[in-house]
Amino acid sequence: MITVNIDGREIQAEEGKVILEVARDNCIYIPALCHDESVSAYGSCRLCLVEIEKGGRTRLVASCLYQVEEGLTVRTDTTGVNDIRRMVIELLLARCPDSEVLQKLAEKLGVNAVRFQPDDGKGKCILCALCTRACQEVVGVSAISMANRGVNRQMTTPFFNVSDDCIACGSCAYICPTEAISIEDVGDTRVITMPNVKMEFKLKQCAKCGRYFAPEKQLEFISKKSGVPVDTFSTCIDCRD
Repeated sequence: MITVNIDGREIQAEEGKVILEVARDNCIYIPALCHDESVSAYGSCRLCLVEIEKGGRTRLVASCLYQVEEGLTVRTDTTGVNDIRRMVIELLLARCPDSEVLQKLAEKLGVNAVRFQPDDGKGKCILCALCTRACQEVVGVSAISMANRGVNRQMTTPFFNVSDDCIACGSCAYICPTEAISIEDVGDTRVITMPNVKMEFKLKQCAKCGRYFAPEKQLEFISKKSGVPVDTFSTCIDCRD
């Protein structure tokens, strides 16, 4: 364990953890949209910037990327830090003006108006890459990815078509911080709607109760990964012995 100072508090922290994790473990609020403990750090949204002091020098760092060090001093609520966060949320709102999540966060940060011209047509995607990281690192299929660069960068499936690798698990929708990806089960079909593509998948019907309970492609994927016969998943969880 090491000792760090966050907002005047001496805190014992586990070596290797990043500032954001240590702060949250100790109920210190730092806003962040691109961070999730289940996937690798990315540092794209920049809302989690904090001020650190080390060796007499002060600078700004992304708290989701910077690991704590012995004797490190961190300030999360200075005037400069808050000004930068308000600027960042304004830029994000200019990109995605219809995002309710961004609107609420902006209000919490004290932003009542956006000074930048809205960039219509971008939907609610802030390019945080949480969905692509979850698909690659947690699910293990890489059905979606980030494409292009600069102002043309976007999250999409290969060639902007229905992805053959997608198993319809919905991890991308569950981890998306701005609800840019939606998932809906309608009858025997799961519909996943992304900023650039809509995909439909057949759901498995329970052999006992008749309820549609999971995408067939997902069950096939689990069967292949686990070595368990796919017939094992012919019934829903409620109907299994």
